Amino acid sequence: MISKAEARALIDDLFEEEALVIGGLVAIQEVDDDLVWRLVKSLEAIRGRALRRLDDEPSLDDAEQQHQRPSVKPHPAISDFLRSLRRD
Repeated sequence: MISKAEARALIDDLFEEEALVIGGLVAIQEVDDDLVWRLVKSLEAIRGRALRRLDDEPSLDDAEQQHQRPSVKPHPAISDFLRSLRRD
C-alpha cells in the first residue's frame, strides 16, 4: 500500500497531466474561454475531493454539488472513457 504522501503526489501528477492535455487542446483548437475556466474549476473541485478522501474528511459541499448538476447527456467520448474506467 502506498503512503498518503505518495498518493497525494500521484494525484497531483495526474491532474498536472490533465491540465497539460487540456492546455494543448486549447492551444490548437479554438475553445470558448468560459468553457476552459469552467473545466479547470471542475478539475480543481475533483482534485480537492480526492485529496479530502485521503484524509477521510467528507465535505458537505460534495453532496450539494451533486444535487446542483444539470441533467445533460455526456459527449460519446466521455461516455466511452467512463465505461473503460469502470471496466478496469
